This record gives sequence, C-alpha cells and structure tokens, in this order.
Amino acid sequence: MRASALVLALLLAGTVGAAHADQQRDPELRAVVQQAIAEAECFPDEFEAEVWYKMMEPRLRRAVQDRDERIQILKHVFCEAHRAGEARLPPGLVMAIIDVESRFNRWAVSPAGAVGLMQVMPFWPEQLGMRRHQLVRVPENIRMGAAIFRHYLRRERNDVAKALARYNGSVGRRWYSDMVIQRWTRWNGADDLGLAPGQPVLKPGS
Repeated sequence: MRASALVLALLLAGTVGAAHADQQRDPELRAVVQQAIAEAECFPDEFEAEVWYKMMEPRLRRAVQDRDERIQILKHVFCEAHRAGEARLPPGLVMAIIDVESRFNRWAVSPAGAVGLMQVMPFWPEQLGMRRHQLVRVPENIRMGAAIFRHYLRRERNDVAKALARYNGSVGRRWYSDMVIQRWTRWNGADDLGLAPGQPVLKPGS
C-alpha cells in the first residue's frame, strides 16, 4: 500500500496513536504555523552539528530503526528549535514532546485524529495549502508542531508546564506536562547549543 493511501486509511479508521493532542484551533495559530512553513536554517558551525548528532543519535536508535530517518528527525528538531527570528526552544524539550506524543512513530494517529511525530491536527495542511499525508513527513510535522508549541509557550510567558498542557489539551492538569518534563531529562545535554552569550535557556522545571 502506498504511504499516502495508508495514512488516509488510518485516519478514516481512527487508529489509536501514542497520545492525545490539543485541538489546536486558536485563531492566532494559523498565522504562526503559516510562517513556520518557510525553510529553516540551522547549525551555525560543524562543531555544534557534530555534538548534537553524536550525543542524540545513539539515544534514538531504540525508537527509530532506520538511520536516515534518525538523522532527519534530529536535523529538523534542531532546525526548528533554532528557527531564525523566533524564540529559541530547547531541542531536548522538542525531543521529549515527540517521545511522549508518538514515541517517534511518524505514522501515529490519535483518537482525535492528530497525526505524526508531534501529533498535529489534520485540519492544518488543508488550511495551509498542503496535503494531509504530508503530516507524516518529518520536516513538515516537526515544523508545524514546534510552531504550535512555541505559540503556547509565548502565550504562557515561558511557563513550560502550562504551555505543554495547552499543546496536549490538558489545561488545569499536570499529568501530561509532568510526563514530558520527566522525559526531557532523558533528552537534554545539548540544550545549550546555539545559545548566544547571555541568552536565557529554558530548563526542566521552568
């Protein structure tokens, strides 16, 4: 079965994914995600790229068997975490969100219909002139998911727990945010890469 046909079948069947996603219907989000669709630039120097890949690639092997897919995920997580002109996200936190939301399964579909690595709701591609099957592509899914989380983080004035709750649709409850923050400790260690002198960095417990 072709990949696009498989995704459509999964969406129609309501296959259970790894986690529930927020409804993501805030009107402000459309402009935020639209802007994030543009190509990202990342890795200011070879040293930082080497550190990121060497530190994170072995940790990802158990969840993602294909080496090329592991590298692709790591590249786009770093790129989106350091998107020019946007507030910087700790890349380890983005990895933790993906870990909890989909266990790094880009084919994951939640009961609510959220799709892919960061469990993005399927109405986004239609609003952005994309096709629904693109949500299972690594670059597009991470791009949109990071933009959505960044929007909520800004809305919650950098309160990581509250932003995570909005992302997941569990406002007023801590189970999801606590889970992601706990998982963040497994993926941190390279969160200071790409930091400008004096630039603040979010840490677990922020």
